[in-house]
Amino acid sequence: MKPRIIVCNLGRTGYKIFRLLRQQGAIVVGVSEQPVKGEGSDVVVGSFRAASTLLAAGIQNAHTLVLAGNDDATNLAILMQARILNPDIRIINRLFNTNLGESLDRILPAHSSMSVSALAAPVFTFAALGNRAIGQVQLFEQTWPIHEELIDPQHPWLGKSLHDLWSDRNRMLIYYLPTASDVDLVSAVIDGRRLEVGDRLIIATKPSIRTKRITLYQRWVKFIHSLKKFRQHGKKAVLIALVLLLTILLATVTYVSINLNNSFVDSLYFSVGMITGAGGNEKVAENAPESIKIFTAVMMLVGAGVIGICYALLNDFVLGTRLTEYLNATRVPQGNHYIICGLGGVGIQIAERLQASGYEVVAIDRDPNNRFLSTARSLKIPVLEGDACLASTLENANIRQADALLAVTSDDTANLEIALSARAIAPRLRMVVRNQDPHFGLMVQQVFDFETVLSPTEIAAPAFAAAAIGGRILGNGITADSLWVALATLITANHPFCGQRVQDVAKSVDFVPLYIETDRQTIHSWELLNFLLSPGDILYLTLPAHRLEQLWHPLSINRRLGNVADELGGRV
Repeated sequence: MKPRIIVCNLGRTGYKIFRLLRQQGAIVVGVSEQPVKGEGSDVVVGSFRAASTLLAAGIQNAHTLVLAGNDDATNLAILMQARILNPDIRIINRLFNTNLGESLDRILPAHSSMSVSALAAPVFTFAALGNRAIGQVQLFEQTWPIHEELIDPQHPWLGKSLHDLWSDRNRMLIYYLPTASDVDLVSAVIDGRRLEVGDRLIIATKPSIRTKRITLYQRWVKFIHSLKKFRQHGKKAVLIALVLLLTILLATVTYVSINLNNSFVDSLYFSVGMITGAGGNEKVAENAPESIKIFTAVMMLVGAGVIGICYALLNDFVLGTRLTEYLNATRVPQGNHYIICGLGGVGIQIAERLQASGYEVVAIDRDPNNRFLSTARSLKIPVLEGDACLASTLENANIRQADALLAVTSDDTANLEIALSARAIAPRLRMVVRNQDPHFGLMVQQVFDFETVLSPTEIAAPAFAAAAIGGRILGNGITADSLWVALATLITANHPFCGQRVQDVAKSVDFVPLYIETDRQTIHSWELLNFLLSPGDILYLTLPAHRLEQLWHPLSINRRLGNVADELGGRV
């Protein structure tokens, strides 16, 4: 019996999840506050928070509830109502606040929080690095980009044996769709099948981490650049400081010249006290001519004005935004960096991932109260406050020397304007543009010749659908309209795979083994296929989403294993 799944809130993301689940053969019911064109009894219309709406959707008999709305408060209200009606229901909760999500995951049983931003950010990151990823998978505590290789007549892998590709430790074969037959990947690898025109191969590649090495020359160039920036941002403060010093010097020289008995130090002391208002050593001017006393009065007035302006500029530079602007300007990389326009949920996670991989990043955001500014500053990521649509702002980010620009604000029109402004300045710069509507995004990419236009919804929806279908999902993707998932399964004494050889169960269920973690080691490559599974082993694998049900029915698996054993001459 397939689990019954309810998708609550059929907005852009929710409806995509709903359609994916139905496409994979799941028993799914949608809940929407407005009628959905083209949908019938599979969609219940009503208030999300109302118990009557959830009851009409079959909440009491449902296995999983997917909360797909973009408002955290609404999702929390639905969660509480659903748990009252069905305390055992499994919940997949879309939350913008990742800290709240982690807390709920720890406190509530059968609760999994997911974030569209967190799921989309790796793919945007890979695109900025030049990798046309269709998804990602968590392997060996790293995020591996996944992409599809379509074998055409010019492809370098044409005629290459899958046997050879399987042996590469820096590459994981995820799934295989041959054009001329219906053979699974494991059988094709063992038989040494060669890739033909039209074959599709899904692979994950090991992410690379750039090692930061700053030479003495680079440090010197950065120091010179910082001096130039200081002159640019502190020019007014330096100018008024010079005026103050000249005023003091003029007064000092004047008092020395009218009375040679006045020492230079005494005259300087009186001049500073007079101009700053502190006073001191009044005898310097007591016996002076009236013209000098008038000069002294004028100096007092001029000094008060200069000191006032000097204090104001100093306070603005140190306590205001000038110092922050100067520090950010000096930290902007001189070249080979990545510019992120829009420091929202997607932008900050892209910045974190790029920096963690050893790449230099600069962010641009127009909101001085952005909630992620403190996070960026704690990571020492320079943030330029301004409009990324303006050429001056992009020039301040050294766009001509950058490796790529990512326009990832929440406004599709602004993203397009930013990318076009950047293209006018740096025509060859790699552009990654965010657009919520995938169809409009495709037209934008074709018309303006941007490298990549991505929709977070299109990226994240398959992960929500995969999580709703089953278990701890490590990655996912779609190939030829077929949703596949990567997951880890713990082998127990009662598990249908226990005691079986990996290649035999892989052929019977049509999954692809990635690796195995045991108490002592990690098993890869050819050793993996011949490994006998035992209790305590953790098997990492990928398989089509519609086959997940087979993992829940041991009798079905054992029956298929028996057929495989007969074919192999009773070797199992």
